[in-house]
Amino acid sequence: MANAKHILVIDGQGGQLGKEIIRGIRERFENAHIMAVGTNAMATAAMLKAGADQAATGENPVITACRKADIIIGPIGIVIADAFLGEVTAAMAAAVGRAEAVRLLVPMNRCDNIIAGVADTAMSFLVQDVMKKLAAILESTAC
Repeated sequence: MANAKHILVIDGQGGQLGKEIIRGIRERFENAHIMAVGTNAMATAAMLKAGADQAATGENPVITACRKADIIIGPIGIVIADAFLGEVTAAMAAAVGRAEAVRLLVPMNRCDNIIAGVADTAMSFLVQDVMKKLAAILESTAC
């Protein structure tokens, strides 16, 4: 990875997926700048503790961070208004969807959002797959 990339990790509820993703990024991609935005304070705290460079909570930080990110990572619910039991607002989902960043969405069958063709998979496997896909993105010249 020649230049540091600004990676935005968005998560909600307890922030467990975001926490594991940030740990994986920290272990594998030294130059990455990680901004974590939680849809609630508990998610933000978990991601900050995992090693995010910056962290914030709520709608406006999601909107602002999406403008600055090269890569956005989070569960697929971050592009669905009212996901995470209502924690994702329509403005948040739109900001993620409209961002010029590459979106790396993790298929999670939760909170009334079921993705056809995707089996329920252990979080550890999903995080490993995110790391493989992130490596491919960072190594390509396409982003």
